[in-house]
Amino acid sequence: MSTLPVAAAPRSMAPPPLSPSRRRAKRRAAWRRRRTVLLFMSPWIVGFSVFFAYPMLDNLYLSFTHYDLLSSPVWIGLANYRYLFGGDQQVWPAVSNTLWFLAIAVPLQVLFAFGLAMMITRAKMGVGIFRTIFYLPTLTPTVAATLGFVFLFNPATGPINSLLSKLGINGPSWFQDPHWAKPSLTLLSLWGVGNAMVIFLAAILDVPKHLYESAQIDGANALRRLYYVTLPSISPVILFSIVIAVIQGLQYFDQAYIASTSAAPGSLGNAGDNVSENLGYPQGSTLFYPLYLYQQGFGFFNMGYAAALSMLLLVVSLAVTLLILRNSKRWVHAAGGVR
Repeated sequence: MSTLPVAAAPRSMAPPPLSPSRRRAKRRAAWRRRRTVLLFMSPWIVGFSVFFAYPMLDNLYLSFTHYDLLSSPVWIGLANYRYLFGGDQQVWPAVSNTLWFLAIAVPLQVLFAFGLAMMITRAKMGVGIFRTIFYLPTLTPTVAATLGFVFLFNPATGPINSLLSKLGINGPSWFQDPHWAKPSLTLLSLWGVGNAMVIFLAAILDVPKHLYESAQIDGANALRRLYYVTLPSISPVILFSIVIAVIQGLQYFDQAYIASTSAAPGSLGNAGDNVSENLGYPQGSTLFYPLYLYQQGFGFFNMGYAAALSMLLLVVSLAVTLLILRNSKRWVHAAGGVR
């Protein structure tokens, strides 16, 4: 019996080597593509370099110098950082005030915005009116809103304490009391949660209806549907709101500056007052870390030390944000698309 010859397995044919002219043409085409990409990215590259990279590197350099805006910076090494961590007795009360705001005001902002969004989604009529009413405070300028709150909560002439006195309640001094100044700022921050409320509202309305129907068929009450359906579905939005609120809390400046300088006795209408002396009024209870940084840089002209304070704030902001994002894997449920 004769056997047929077995055909040899085909060998992988290597591509023929390119000629030198062909290789040069491919390199020129690759460089043209890279130049096109760089051309389209150049506005962002220039903006990032001019408005972020250079100022940050220059600020890092100034943090190792003694600089007062009037003379050239003098290199002093780690002296600013040694004073920051070991000799400055005012920085830690400022850090304590900022931590208080992060621990109390930031969670209340997220919860209040979420509660408003849930309330609007359950409204049977007038949803657009409620959404507009709760969002309007966000459009109010920060200075005007803070001055309005200082007037409303004025312990002597404000309408809030007048109303409380008619109810038989002796109202506190609010912005003029070191124990009530930060809670007053917290109320002001809760008044302006319109942006977070709109984001939560869009996320809640985007939750699939069939998930609620399935949970209701299984016998889940409203609280269980909230815990097992609504919160997991909007957990990425909750993470976003927490990160934004924490970053804004670490940079909390405008409201505290206006409240402390306008609530101090004799601060309004007296152009001769030194504004930096009223920062943190009363008794340093509203001297948050950004205010202390501003006081050192533009009140006392310790720009080198202020640069060191700002670098610490940058590092802490990055560390806190990374910590939140790292731990978010335990409770954030991101729904992936079906392939």
